[in-house]
Amino acid sequence: MKNESTRREFLCDMSMGVMSAALIRESLTSAQPEVDHRLEISSLRLEIAPGKNIETTAYNGTIPGPLIRWPENKPIRIQVTNRTDVPEIVHCHGLFNSPQMDGAMEEGSPMIAPGASLVYEFAPRPAGFRWYHTHTFAGHNLRRGLYSGQFGCFYVEAKSDPGAYDQEIFLTVHDWNAYMGGGGDASMEAVYDYGTINGRMLGHGDPIRVVENQRVLIHLLNASATLTHWISLSGHQMQVVGMDGNPVPRAANVSAVRLAPAERVDLVVEMNRPGVWVMGETRKELRGAGIGVVVEYANQSSPGKWVDPPETTWDYAQFSDSAAEARQPDAQIPVVFQSKFAGHGDFDRWTINGKSFPHTDTIPLEQGKRYRLQMTNKSADPHPIHLHRHSFELTNIGGKPVSGLLKDVVLIEPGVTTVDFTADNPGSTLFHCHQQNHMDFGFMMLFAYR
Repeated sequence: MKNESTRREFLCDMSMGVMSAALIRESLTSAQPEVDHRLEISSLRLEIAPGKNIETTAYNGTIPGPLIRWPENKPIRIQVTNRTDVPEIVHCHGLFNSPQMDGAMEEGSPMIAPGASLVYEFAPRPAGFRWYHTHTFAGHNLRRGLYSGQFGCFYVEAKSDPGAYDQEIFLTVHDWNAYMGGGGDASMEAVYDYGTINGRMLGHGDPIRVVENQRVLIHLLNASATLTHWISLSGHQMQVVGMDGNPVPRAANVSAVRLAPAERVDLVVEMNRPGVWVMGETRKELRGAGIGVVVEYANQSSPGKWVDPPETTWDYAQFSDSAAEARQPDAQIPVVFQSKFAGHGDFDRWTINGKSFPHTDTIPLEQGKRYRLQMTNKSADPHPIHLHRHSFELTNIGGKPVSGLLKDVVLIEPGVTTVDFTADNPGSTLFHCHQQNHMDFGFMMLFAYR
């Protein structure tokens, strides 16, 4: 395909400029220096249920990869070794790293050649629930990129944590065995055979074991390449206390949470309904595909029970500060999202302001200024929009002013959504839709500090 090869050639040209840096780093690390964590990228045959195996790629042979838990602003060294036969890269999502350490080739981060190692060195910030994942191009190969098992949780510990809970649990949702079907604006969208939580289908993994009257803190990540998920814990209310690793201005109880690809949520659940329950997708077909986990109270042994939650409308505004107004920005940046029909069973091209990456315009920023991104979605699809190396404040959702809610991914519906961010982390900064098939086919652009 001409468009795909153009993008591949562009990325290849970029990688040639940074590969020497990767090789230099490899030689420096060949003596096995002291590192705090080691990640090995390699093939894995994952058994998601008896008789159901997924051929994929993972970190350290586990799905998800190992939890990295580290104090805020304390320097960390993570050595990544690539045991696959293709170049790879690891992006630490939600962290304010330098472009070289961010893990996005479009910003100038070096790729890791097959058989090579690279050490990522940074002092992680801000505190909260972040994650790490591959940031490679997948295109028509629906076993690469975020379709694979290359993801894991990264928790940055604050200096002071009141710890008002009895148990802490990390859960990751993922979809498997992607193939192409129709739908939405794009001529081709991914469809999946199976789904898992923490690498196992519902009923085939260890249950979450709890005790009556416990307060349980659940960190929930949607690591899907393309699908938005609705998750509920039967018989229980869930209190949303954080989004994308940041405390919400206003905690609120919900029956179900909506998570777009790459979104995270922190939930506190009062375990006050003894029994054996199911936490899983609210949609029967996706729960049936495997997206769920059993929650088992002590001394209970009945089958997991599912109860449909009440109809839920997801509204970011319910977690924002309704009494305050967002500070006025120094400048506005209009961005318009559209698709161009490709036809003939191919992916559509996605555009920002009429252009597809790598031909999108690079937007200049001045350090210290506050910018308002005025995002107009002219497609029929919602898009999970991600800004690298910064957090942003939601300021207007569907015509409703909001303030105080900090995120790094927001699902924007057709229409206009605005978010504000401060240009306080110099260097190339990537902005893109977090659906793998959308960013692969043009839905990206860069900001550059003057």
